[in-house]
Amino acid sequence: MAIPPRWFTETAEGHSQWYIDRFRAMAAQGDDLDGEARLIDAMVKRGARILDAGCGPGRVGAALHARGHDVVGVDADPALIQAAIEDHPGPVWLVSDLAELDLASLGQAEPFDAAVLAGNVMAFVAEGTEQQVLTRVYQHLVPDGFAVVGFHADRYDLARFDQDLAGAGFELEHRFATWDLRPWRADADFVVTILRRPAGS
Repeated sequence: MAIPPRWFTETAEGHSQWYIDRFRAMAAQGDDLDGEARLIDAMVKRGARILDAGCGPGRVGAALHARGHDVVGVDADPALIQAAIEDHPGPVWLVSDLAELDLASLGQAEPFDAAVLAGNVMAFVAEGTEQQVLTRVYQHLVPDGFAVVGFHADRYDLARFDQDLAGAGFELEHRFATWDLRPWRADADFVVTILRRPAGS
């Protein structure tokens, strides 16, 4: 990777294992970890091909796979991908920097119906690569495919995000304040945006 993602440069040593352990503990307690997956599942056809971009240890992709979808999860952190492989067999889990995403070179040439970027993924990519990441995701979608991006509003300036998504070729289709589709408001602390790759592109 040309510029390391902020996941590596702005987190403390041992953060990846802490993150893995945190979600394993939440799953063991029976916490609801499928909220993002329920939204994506409601938006796609049965057996859709879905890209879990910045998949971490695999909770969203695993929930989508359990609902019958063809899922490929990608993350720059090998430790997170190893945890996904161990905990959630079924989807394809791959190590790749989203700013350099080229899944055809990794044996996944078929485009995707949808992509999901949950868990502040866009706040952890390398500074200055946000539009490049969105462009790479756009290039992996079928025409009229969509991406759903969620992040805390204080982690990525919303006006800049809108510029970046337009620069990547996306159209902004909907915006909400939560993954369960609470109405968007200017003072919301979280942002969930649905981006569409135009049908003719």
